[in-house]
Amino acid sequence: MTEETITRLACPCCRAPLSLEVSKLECSDPNCGRAFPIVDGIPVLIDEENSVFSLSDFVARRDTTFSTRAPIVEWIRRLIPAIGVNLKARDNYDRFANLLLASSPTPRVLILGGSILGAGMEPLSVHADIEFVESDVAFGPRTGIILDGHSIPFREESFDGVIAQAVLEHVLDPHKIVEEIHRVLRNGGVIYAETPFMQQVHGGRYDFLRFTHLGHRRLFRRFDEHSSGAVSGTGTALAWSYKYFLMSLSNRRPIRQMLSVLAAFTSFWLKYVDYLTIDRPASLDGASGLYFLGTKSATVLSDSELLEQYRGAIGR
Repeated sequence: MTEETITRLACPCCRAPLSLEVSKLECSDPNCGRAFPIVDGIPVLIDEENSVFSLSDFVARRDTTFSTRAPIVEWIRRLIPAIGVNLKARDNYDRFANLLLASSPTPRVLILGGSILGAGMEPLSVHADIEFVESDVAFGPRTGIILDGHSIPFREESFDGVIAQAVLEHVLDPHKIVEEIHRVLRNGGVIYAETPFMQQVHGGRYDFLRFTHLGHRRLFRRFDEHSSGAVSGTGTALAWSYKYFLMSLSNRRPIRQMLSVLAAFTSFWLKYVDYLTIDRPASLDGASGLYFLGTKSATVLSDSELLEQYRGAIGR
């Protein structure tokens, strides 16, 4: 983070300015007075009273995602074919970058869930003029700050853009997250979000919600839409369902793992159907994942206007 971005930090509990001490950040409001640790150079700004995470989780370096795998397991996993494909992210990130750079020569972007590089984000990451603040609720190779999106520890209008790719299904209150995104975006700031629809649980205990296309659009009703649609279609959705159908045949974890591998090798080809059908109305109704690209607005999309935006196949 640049020095200017650091000065925009705020207490996640009361939003007062923070002061930097030797190995911590302290709230400047005496009525709050909370202190937040810096672990291996990474600020940990969590409001413990309103989060499922605690500061001690990160000080002790506990796994907060339950996704850590041994290197040999990761190596084996890479040999297994992926059952899904994201067909839109690369082009969407190009549009995201163009919208950012059209309004600011040096835009600042907050990435929620940014401990690793997101799918299709490679073209965006090469823009030297864009400053990325990569945040997560877990330490990772790209984590620059630990935060809980329910209380983003930055002042109002601190960012030109926000990215929330494969994040909103893992939070308890996505409406609160989007309110926070709206707050920290400048007027006209850009949001890009991807969220699953027809996809089984993949985040264990941290997996809560799914959205239809219109449900996703309503979540961002305080934003003007630039584009929206499916990123992964019905072929990917079918492969996910088939995988979990096979896994449901056994209560034993080793057998479930073998069935999961079998599912990958026998259904990976279904994702290629998405290349042919991704933009069709029925794919929007049955998509594995959806996206929204928009800009912060001063107006709110009404529910009657929302219903007019239905583009699916039912009743057509």
